[in-house]
Amino acid sequence: MRDNTTIVSFDDEPLMLVDPSDNVIGFEEKLNAHKGDGKLHRAFSIFLFNDLGEVLLQRRSELKPLWPGYWSNTCCSHPRRGETLEEATRRRLREELDLSAKLTFLFKFEYQAQFENVGSEHELCSVFVGHVNGRPMPSYNPSEIQECQWLDCEEVDSWLNSELIGTTPWFAMEWQRLREDFESELKLSA
Repeated sequence: MRDNTTIVSFDDEPLMLVDPSDNVIGFEEKLNAHKGDGKLHRAFSIFLFNDLGEVLLQRRSELKPLWPGYWSNTCCSHPRRGETLEEATRRRLREELDLSAKLTFLFKFEYQAQFENVGSEHELCSVFVGHVNGRPMPSYNPSEIQECQWLDCEEVDSWLNSELIGTTPWFAMEWQRLREDFESELKLSA
């Protein structure tokens, strides 16, 4: 069991700035990459599904500067300098949730979203899915996550249509695409 109080994300961590074709064009500290309208940078999102037809969601820590306390997909972050997306996704699942799963890349998309007057996400985001058996409860990192929950896919649909439950914009965009174009990928067993 790892120490789940370790800080795993840093304001001065260099993010990979990319062009719309995902070519690296430079590096910028995470804090600066999210100021104003944000600078386009490489990112990833992970969705873990189980053999019961559920997906693991996380509620972001109140310590997060962008969308604190909002519900989102299982895990999301940025690859580090010199790190492949495959390495970054495995690392981040361990750091945030102390979980592992074989991940499959599904699609990549660009989005920009502003959070109040605090800053923005402007990402070229690669979306991955993984599958596990049962409902493993993560040992989540409280500097990143305040709670996790396994939800049926229909319940997630209703959450995203509710004004009472705050969800991150990238999660909503990714979920819609998963449900429209990749439904068969969501129901595979581990």
